[in-house]
Amino acid sequence: QTPNMDRIALEGMRLDNCFCTNSICTPSRASILTGLYSHKNGSIAFNSPDPNCITFPQLLRNDGYFTAMIGKWHLNIEPYGFDRWSVVPGQGQYFDPVFIDQGVRKTIPGYVTDITTDLTIEAIEDRPKDKPFCVLCHHKAPHDPWEHHPRHENLFPDGSIGEPTNLFDDYSGRARAVVQSTQRIGSDSPGHTLYEDETGSIVDADERMRAQYQIYMQRYLRCVAAIDEGVGRLLDYLDQKDLTRDTIVIYTSDQGFFLGEHGWYDKRFMYEESLRMPFVVRYPAAIDAGGTDDHLILNTDFAATLLDFAGIGSPSSMQSESFRTILEGSEPHVWRDSFYYRYYYSHFNTPAHWGVRTDRHKLIYYHASDEWELYDIQADPMEMTNLYDLPEHAALVERLKRRLAELQDEVDDHESGADGDRRAAELMRRPAHPMH
Repeated sequence: QTPNMDRIALEGMRLDNCFCTNSICTPSRASILTGLYSHKNGSIAFNSPDPNCITFPQLLRNDGYFTAMIGKWHLNIEPYGFDRWSVVPGQGQYFDPVFIDQGVRKTIPGYVTDITTDLTIEAIEDRPKDKPFCVLCHHKAPHDPWEHHPRHENLFPDGSIGEPTNLFDDYSGRARAVVQSTQRIGSDSPGHTLYEDETGSIVDADERMRAQYQIYMQRYLRCVAAIDEGVGRLLDYLDQKDLTRDTIVIYTSDQGFFLGEHGWYDKRFMYEESLRMPFVVRYPAAIDAGGTDDHLILNTDFAATLLDFAGIGSPSSMQSESFRTILEGSEPHVWRDSFYYRYYYSHFNTPAHWGVRTDRHKLIYYHASDEWELYDIQADPMEMTNLYDLPEHAALVERLKRRLAELQDEVDDHESGADGDRRAAELMRRPAHPMH
């Protein structure tokens, strides 16, 4: 149960079709900040974005906003465009984490989710009161290794979490590229959810998988409980300070996450659980309470939307469309009916791929193995049946391939698959730029 996240939606709007353009943390964070696809901002794997790319916090700051960045940054460069910043190095630690505060490293006793919330409230409280503000509160949780606070130890007792219907997916009919991925629950490579100590004595393979799934979900959801409590504290603070009506509050993420679907954890794939992002927003001054919307929204659109609400024009270099009209309850004059996705290989042996998604269909291309997948998301929301080779879908395949090529033209991505793989491998070998 997430009553505080739900509160944002109940008092504002929930977007049901919000998606990322590259489902991995660093690139998605870079796209959110810059309003650019990965190949344009330079962050395609775990490498830093081009610091010459303008970000929406920079533009807000230039227009008189107080800006702050608190929590997980994960961009391998020192935060820029902020009046105040206090971030964890890399992924950060759950307990007694190190924070880098304006360049000064310090260890803060406690639990990282609670500390991030504390620092966020402190940043808002200490802001110049004669300026509008933009504060980014980025939690580490619920990233692995999913270490929860002791106060949540008894949440979700053993066996209480329902399994997805495709937990034991055998990947029949799917591309060979899908089978090779090691991000399976229980996989000993790299072993994030193996839980050998807890489940190694279970002989039956299915029962062992079920036990590993329960442990994974217990740890994950206990971390989420702390985030929701932090969201509630922030909302209560805004109420207490009479800031609620005129403050835009957004809860979102950098991508989706597999919670046992297809037997997986983590993200990366263009499948729905990984591709789809949560997005709830509250702004009483302009957004009616209790609404939902199903327009196709991208993480690259966040920048233009926030700038639009601030009365600031978006640079022509941004690949970002404002959905302010949608949030305010009106139908936009023109809006996308499909979008482009590209994931560059990093690890878990999850192959690089790209594709197109419409409101109903999805076409995915795994270039290294020259394989395609086609899904009808309405008829097959769990994406279990690959329709690509069926003759009756040949015309649809051709239409989607043409649309995919058009979208690649629109976002100016003409790098071949092999070139993209080499570029990703080169960038991953580069050392990170340490924060001072």
